[in-house]
Amino acid sequence: MVYQAAENRYETMKYNRCGQSGLKLPAISLGLWHNFGGVDTFENGRDMLRKAFDLGITHFDLANNYGPPAGSAEEMFGKILQTDFAPYRDEMIISSKAGYYMWPGPYGEWGSKKYLTASIDQSLKRMGLDYVDIFYSHRPDPNTPMEETMGALDSIVRQGKALYVGISSYDADQTKEAVEILTNLGTPLVIHQPNYSMLNRWIEDGLQDVLHESGTGSIAFCPLAQGLLTNKYLSGVPADSRASKPSGALAEEAITDDVIMKISELNTIARERNQSLAQMALAWVLREGRVTSALIGASKVSQIEENVAALNHLSFTSDELEGIERILSR
Repeated sequence: MVYQAAENRYETMKYNRCGQSGLKLPAISLGLWHNFGGVDTFENGRDMLRKAFDLGITHFDLANNYGPPAGSAEEMFGKILQTDFAPYRDEMIISSKAGYYMWPGPYGEWGSKKYLTASIDQSLKRMGLDYVDIFYSHRPDPNTPMEETMGALDSIVRQGKALYVGISSYDADQTKEAVEILTNLGTPLVIHQPNYSMLNRWIEDGLQDVLHESGTGSIAFCPLAQGLLTNKYLSGVPADSRASKPSGALAEEAITDDVIMKISELNTIARERNQSLAQMALAWVLREGRVTSALIGASKVSQIEENVAALNHLSFTSDELEGIERILSR
């Protein structure tokens, strides 16, 4: 059956301006880090992508090494673009990244101009695109001058292979340097993608201030801490969870008694708000408007539906925020 997007897809989704740019992102974006690779079921991935777009998620986030195997998530997404999403390309924000290991030899990872240039060409080929909307430096490279990495991003925009550029996992000082270089080159830094959740708050120690001062947007990856901030782990490790998968990024040993106690207490506050723990965790990341979008992952359609429903209740009382802070600061 030919896919037709839901006519009401833009009626309930919230869209936020990305920093001081003209770009707007959905408050909930979908990442293809897991569950869209060659080892996963194609039809399940297709169903999730369709449902996400039907719910107003216009931003799909990839990277050259997503899979597994590396590259297969982009290939899968490229097939969906051809079969289902071709009429809707101009309604979508598609992003990719390069920085982690992709191929053998000295030019297959990090932040050299050689690697980033080859990577964007390969990503465009895998997805069947002329350009991506956002292209990121996936991680800072301690051995390549920042001027070279940022210069490569600028060059990629000037070649028409990306509309905007971003960085991921850069600390506050590195971000400040990247902003200055890109501003001088005339290709402003539009977005930063940090790991941020109730259980990982490092960006509050300086980075968020840098982003605010420079007019740069942010999109939080792992806002549910690889699924820890859901009901999934309250009673142990389920067989179908990321912690149980050999290819998953969440280690079973990360699920300590202290973490279980915290998420159990957070779950009590969530229930009092008539939300699931995941919904409250997403609302918390988006609180005060300091984060442009929360980047979710999913393994089934129902998770996307649940996460998008978090937007129905984004506000917190001062008592709720204080209670959450007491739990997290222990």
